Order: sequence, then C-alpha cells, then structure tokens
Amino acid sequence: MASNIPEETSSFVGRKAELARLEHTLATHRLTTLTGSGGVGKTRLAVRAARQAADAHRDGAWWADLSPLHDDGLLIATVSDAVGLSDHTLRMPIDALCEWLVDKELLLILDSCEHLRSACAHLLGEIITTSPGLTVLATSRQPLDIRGEQVVEVDPLPVEGAADALTLFRDRAAAAAPGLALDEPGNAEAAAEICRNLEGIPLAIELAAGALGRDTVEQVAARIRSRFDVPADASLWPPRHRTLRTAIGWSHELCTPLERLLWARLTVLRGDFDEAAAREVCTGGPLTADGVTRALNGLVAKSVVRRDGARHRMLDTIREYGRMWLAELGEERAAADRHAACFLGLARKAHAGWTGDDQISWYHRIAEAHADLCAALDHLLAHDTEAAQEMAGRIGFFWCCCGHLPQTREYARRALAAGPAEGPHRTRVLWVLGITVMLQGDYPAARRLGRECTRAAARDGTDEGTLAAAYLCGLTDLMTGRPEAGLREVDRVLRSTSTATPLEKAYRLRCRLITVFALTGLGRLDEAAEAAAVLRAVCEAQDECWTRSYVDYQLALIALLKGDPESSAAHARSMLAGKHRMRDRFGIALGLDILAAAIAAQGAGARAARVYGTGQVYWRMVGHPQRGTPELEPLREACERQAREAVGDAAYQRAFERGRSDNAEVGLAAALQGELLM
Repeated sequence: MASNIPEETSSFVGRKAELARLEHTLATHRLTTLTGSGGVGKTRLAVRAARQAADAHRDGAWWADLSPLHDDGLLIATVSDAVGLSDHTLRMPIDALCEWLVDKELLLILDSCEHLRSACAHLLGEIITTSPGLTVLATSRQPLDIRGEQVVEVDPLPVEGAADALTLFRDRAAAAAPGLALDEPGNAEAAAEICRNLEGIPLAIELAAGALGRDTVEQVAARIRSRFDVPADASLWPPRHRTLRTAIGWSHELCTPLERLLWARLTVLRGDFDEAAAREVCTGGPLTADGVTRALNGLVAKSVVRRDGARHRMLDTIREYGRMWLAELGEERAAADRHAACFLGLARKAHAGWTGDDQISWYHRIAEAHADLCAALDHLLAHDTEAAQEMAGRIGFFWCCCGHLPQTREYARRALAAGPAEGPHRTRVLWVLGITVMLQGDYPAARRLGRECTRAAARDGTDEGTLAAAYLCGLTDLMTGRPEAGLREVDRVLRSTSTATPLEKAYRLRCRLITVFALTGLGRLDEAAEAAAVLRAVCEAQDECWTRSYVDYQLALIALLKGDPESSAAHARSMLAGKHRMRDRFGIALGLDILAAAIAAQGAGARAARVYGTGQVYWRMVGHPQRGTPELEPLREACERQAREAVGDAAYQRAFERGRSDNAEVGLAAALQGELLM
C-alpha cells in the first residue's frame, strides 16, 4: 500500500495495549489525537500504528511532519505535499486541498501539532467535513479540541520489574556500549533505578543510555539521582515535564562546552540536515568547522542528535531546550543570519547548477529544504531585501517545478515590494512571478509581467534577463494560441544574445524549446523535428533533464502528427521517465496524455484508456483539467475516439476507470513498462 510513513530506525518496545486501542479507534472514528508530554513516544507510536492501519485505507497512509514549521504559513502546503497535491490553479490552497481529498479514502497523520493547535484544528475541521473517506491521526501535547476528536493519552513506559522501560534501556545501552554486561547485579539494579527515576519516559531513558561507554551504569544512576534530589517547584512544571526537563538538563551538563554551543546553534535549522549544513550554519567563534564535526559526533553519541545515514535530526523537545540556550547566549540573530546566508548560498549553487549533470540532485535538494529556504527568505525579507530578491529569483523556478505555486507567487510578490526597484535580481523575480501566474492559468497577468520583464532586462543590459523575458513571453504566446508571435520573439532574441555563462546557456535552452513548440504548433513538422533532434543532443551532452524531457514530449507529438505512433510512444516514455525523476506532476500528466494517444493510434484501445485514466489522476494532482497548448485538444479527442472504436464503449470505460483508480505511481510504472495487463 502506498505511503510515506517514516522508517523505524531503532527497535520498537512495548505499547501492545496502546496499539490495540489505536487499531480500534482508527477503525471507528474520523479523528484520533495521541496526547502526552514531550518525549513520551507519541511519534514512534503513531509511526507503528499508521503502518499497521495503512492497508485498511484504499488510498494509503500519508505522513505530514509539522515540527519544522514555526508558524502556520506553510501548514496547508506541507499537508498538500504529504497527500500528493501540487495545485497549479488560482484557487485558495484550502479549497484545492478539500477538492483533492473529497473522494479519497486515506489515513492522514499530522505529527507535532502542539505549536499549531488552532491552525490544525481549523484545517481539520474543513477537510474532515468535506472528505467523508478521510481518517486522521494527530500527535500533540494537548488535544486539538475538535468535535468528534478521540483522545488517546500516551503514558510513559511501565517501570516496575522486567518492564518495557528497562527493555528500552537495555536495547539502547547495547547500541551505546556494546558488550556491557547489564545482567550483573550492580548494573541490573542501577538500570532499574535509572528507569524509575526517569519515570519510564522514553526520551529520558534514551538520553541516559547515551551516556554509557563514558560512564558506568552505576555512575549514570548516581548522577541522575543527584539531580532528582534537588527540590523542584511543582507549580512551574508538570511532574512528567519536570522529569524530562531534568533529564535533558543532565544530558546538557554531560556535553562538552563546544557540544553545548553546537546544540544551541543547531536549533535554527528547521528540518533534517547534513553535516555540511551544520558546519556552515554553526561555525563561528570557538566552534571551528572541524569542531562542528567533532561536536556533532559527540551529540549523536549522547542521543541528543539522531543520525540516519548522512542526515541528522533533533527531536522537538531537545530542540526547545537548545533554543532556550541560544536565547540565553544572545545568539538568536547571529544564528538566523548564518542560516539565511547558508540557504542563500544553496539557492545560488542550485541556480548555477541547473544545466549541469547534478540538475536532478539540485532539484531534490531544493524540494527537501523547503522549510529552511522559506525561513531564510522570511529572515532576509525582514533584514536584507536585496538578498531576499536574489534568493526568491534563484529558487523560484525550482519551486514552480516542485508545484509550490502559491508560495512562489506570494514570496515573489513580497520580494518585489520590499527590495530594490531595479537590477538583475528584481528582473529575475519578475520572471519567476510571470512563470508562476502563467502556470496557474492567469495569462493576462503573465503577458503583462512578460512585457515588464522585457523592459527591465533591457535596462539591466544582461543577456540572461533578455533570454528569460523572451522565454516567458514566448511560452505565454504558445499557451494562448499565438505560436507565430512566440517564434518571432525567441528567434529575435536568440540571434541577438550570447551564451557566455552557464546561466545564459540555461535560458537559451528554454528559448530553443519555445522554437520547437512553436514550429510544431504552426504545422512545420519537419523543421520542428530537426530542431528538436539538435536540441535533444545538446541536452543529452550536458545531462540536462528538464529541457530534454520536454523535447521528448515534442518529439512524441511530432511523430504522432506524422503518423508514427510507435516512435511517438517511445518518445513519450522517455519524457515520462525524465519527469518522474524530477517529480514533475504537471509534466507527467502531459506525457501520459500523449502516450495514451500513441497507444490508441496503434489500435490498443483498452491499454490507451487505462493510461488515459492514470493521466487523469495526475491532472487532478495539479488541479487543472488537461492543460497544454491548443493543438493538444484535437489529439486528446482523437485518442478517446480511436480507443472507444477499438474496444467498444463499455470496455473503454472499464479500463479508463481502472487507470483512474490505480495508485498514481503504480499506474505510471505500468505505463513506462509498456505492458498494461487488462
């Protein structure tokens, strides 16, 4: 069953009664919220429960991690990403999400809702009301207070005897200190004492186990005992929260001064991070780049930071403690400045690397760093508007391709309003905004922005800006049925500009793509095929995927128009493979339509109908009813007519409905293989 539930990277201990209760609650109620103090294990329990319940939901189980979000600005976008929606329309994002979920039967997990309780409650109130097949599992330190909510309190692990808390301690101790003999009388008694003092709170137990290897079990027990001998004001902290805070504070004391400094500075990072990001964001003062590496390894060894391959993450409760120390050190602004500089640098590198052989890698890195990029951009909009304009312009096209159109439009608008009134960075943001509104179907706005971008590029005197403006204007002409105007504009610009830089080369490739599209739209198929073949060879030599996939699309269209459906299908599958690598759902939707038409032209009506049905799944993901240049509509009509004639209306409809009910990835994989078993 399709899902994006996180993998379990360590052993799961106990919770049999809770899992049984959750199985019943998820089967009988629309909304279940796991509540409990920080570190009690809500997320781990949700992962296991969701994995067990996934098969009961036709459309799978989908996980949205809300912990990287510091406010509700990205809440709907995060949930939309989780459930596979990349809306390309001008609708309000909440309306698009409701429409996408209306006929789904899926389990949605919202993890870490406590800091967004009001916004989560409002969102869930909307989508649960409009989506009768939706089941939601949330985790939060407090209930969301929504009508119909079933609250399941997550308690600490049992601590008496050979209970789950001790089992967890033994498991984590074995990882931290292999060979440690916990069955020896002194060690066994000390381990039990640790679990009792930490009240069975899983995170506290894991932190204590992380101290082994440097200290004996008895030493760890003694240190924890000494911390709990200090009276605490019960009015300030609830008992469990006080216990966990004490355990985290004890772990903090065990860290070296540089490890504590790194702990504080890491809290500015929103999501998972790699060592390179940690070095760039956290280096400064006594903490050198190499010192970051050593301190990071120390925090991993102490279970303060969790490592999964090359990625690292910090749990919310640990992050909160570190953020408190960051404020105590007076480093909040400096950390935010370094964070913004790091992700502005990432945007620059990605933009410069668009045409290279790492294009796919950059594409995915920008998608995965979305929360950090937004945080950096928000900071720059408040403190360095010129840098904000630069960043918005450099990442905007990536965001358009990733499907983040509402956020791209809003950030571009803010950057234009806040930043300098002219210059190459502003011109690039104008271009990004124009591409965004064009993809959303707002063609009058795209045409206006294209003209404004052209004037701004002329003032800047840069070939990059001139080529970018020509691409925007040409694409708008194509989408509005004016291929001759688009061809004329890009031909003029291609003749008058150079390719002195890699960025100019990237925009030049896009303009040459407009040439191919325009020639096809004008019916000059031989010229279009020749231009496409030359452009594809250039892209292939550079291992450039985005432009090449659209050239493959045009080659499929040209072959179909010239009566060669076999070649058309081969080109369409090549295009789909490229778009799948880039997770470009709009491109996949286009590719499936042309593949269906090619299959129908070969007489395989049922197979064409199923591919066509899968295409409808992807069109729904982007929120548009089959977009594209005007010459596509007759082909789509011919595809359906030929397929129906080949197998009859009833068989066509059965195959079409099967494609439309398939999981999107399964349907696409079948289409790529070329062997759809009916």
